[in-house]
Amino acid sequence: MNHSLRPAAEDSPVLFNEVALRGGQRLGFARLNREKALNALSIDMFRLLHPQLRRWADDPRIACVILHGAGDKAFCAGGDIRSVYHAIQAYSGPPPNPTALELFRDEYRFDYFLHRYPKPLLVWGSGIVLGGGLGLMVGASHRVVTETSRVGMPEISIGFFPDVGGSWFLQRMPGRTGLFLALTGAQINGHDAIMGGLADYFIRSTDRDALFAHLSDAPWSSDASANREVLTALLQEFTGPAASLLPASHLQQHRELIDSFCRGESVKDIVARITRYEGEDEWLKRAAATLATGSPTSAALSFELQRRAKTLDLADTFRLELTVTMQCCAHPDFSEGVRALLIDKDRKPRWQPATQAEVTDEWVAQHFVEPAWPGSTHPLADL
Repeated sequence: MNHSLRPAAEDSPVLFNEVALRGGQRLGFARLNREKALNALSIDMFRLLHPQLRRWADDPRIACVILHGAGDKAFCAGGDIRSVYHAIQAYSGPPPNPTALELFRDEYRFDYFLHRYPKPLLVWGSGIVLGGGLGLMVGASHRVVTETSRVGMPEISIGFFPDVGGSWFLQRMPGRTGLFLALTGAQINGHDAIMGGLADYFIRSTDRDALFAHLSDAPWSSDASANREVLTALLQEFTGPAASLLPASHLQQHRELIDSFCRGESVKDIVARITRYEGEDEWLKRAAATLATGSPTSAALSFELQRRAKTLDLADTFRLELTVTMQCCAHPDFSEGVRALLIDKDRKPRWQPATQAEVTDEWVAQHFVEPAWPGSTHPLADL
């Protein structure tokens, strides 16, 4: 393999390289490089990723782009919420919090860009794919999961909501499964991700290096549409050997029950039905327990965001999520949830309000009030 980019420092949070192909075409590889942090996303990573992937999008020699994570444990475990917590603690003014705004603005802008990427974009979603990691994966043209994939949006446990476009893509999952995942933070496997439309190909985790090597031998051209078909055919070749590792799908097995839990338009009733689950299935019991101990405000926001996103396109969804995110930074539960889970690690968050019954329509509506944006223009107005 001929790597042409100037080598970056090995401690760079993202590493890039290009592979020269026969005929003058090239592959672009971007590797999230924070293995010890499970490749959690920082603002520095977006500042590296976005311009490089834009250059590759504009470079006629680049046939395909591959995004993957360092190590075997995780593609990406989400955003660097510790830094958000410290930004919240350091700021006492009205929303938007300037430091948090910069991070989330750049993240949402990059995620939107991936959904519109003009060339085949492969994401290797093996291992942990949570929160912001799913935001990266779901927008790609070719999304791979493996027998080790653990996919989810766990924000209910930190007083936040499934953002990075989650309000848009979760409510497009079959039935009410996306709402269930948003409310419970339940982690799903690779089979679930494919059943739910969040991934496309199930491949053995041990086949990553072989797949990446085979990419160099594929018949790439300068035609992006033809190159998508080339990538599709290659990935399909690798799915056969993985069939014996395909786990049972929780979403398929429990689809009727999940839909019955999440029926209707009252989030209070839905939460009550899920948390009253008394069956024997361990996956459902964990989901119910996570919701029961999660932020009541988060549950209400997740429900309301999915309801509103039904009539929004993706760009408007990201704009709405940025508004709610900035309000979450100004309301108590987000910082309290991060404190309890990651800072003090007592796992005893004191939610305000403490119960779903105490969450009023007025309280929820406060989170949808658009802040006074810098320059009086929404930071994502140009999406």
